[in-house]
Amino acid sequence: MAPKGKKPVPSKPAPKEVKKSAPPKASSGGVVKAKEKALKAKKNVVRGRHDKKNRKVRTSVHFRRPKTLKLPRNPKYPRKSVNRTNKLDQYALIKYPLTTESAMKKIEDNNTLVFIVDKRANKPMIKQAVKKLYNIDVAKVNTLIRPDCEKKAYVRLASDHDGLDVANKVCCSHFSFVITDTIIVVCLLGFPLFNGN
Repeated sequence: MAPKGKKPVPSKPAPKEVKKSAPPKASSGGVVKAKEKALKAKKNVVRGRHDKKNRKVRTSVHFRRPKTLKLPRNPKYPRKSVNRTNKLDQYALIKYPLTTESAMKKIEDNNTLVFIVDKRANKPMIKQAVKKLYNIDVAKVNTLIRPDCEKKAYVRLASDHDGLDVANKVCCSHFSFVITDTIIVVCLLGFPLFNGN
């Protein structure tokens, strides 16, 4: 077989030369700026850009990760339409005063009133409730839980209050009592002694 001959490639016409406009001559100010820029770049190349470092002063040997920012909640609407009322107010805290013989003796001897209170009540709550209900200053509160699961509170009055006067004022809603040297007479005024409990 005869070798195939190469096809002649048609020659492309030479592109027309486009006349380039001469670059605008830089003013003397532009030359100075370019020179400054070049010198600055040279300095950075020779010296390096990160030659000055500010290190943070550490005062502890322990490293702690930074705290995450926790923003306060900003709800679009309130989850509860009405705030919950306090069910354990002063009227629910103090159930009734005790008028046993030992309680009367406490009033006479130690200037101390004895109340049966809610089992969830603590000493500061009892102190505040007595102050709100009877407008008397309390020096000290002691509590105990009786075998019948009721909480008893011994409320010691401040020295400027007389226990007998306060007891008459406190107990008039349930009963009135007369204290003599040997006899304690309790006169019920038609109110239930134990509030149905």
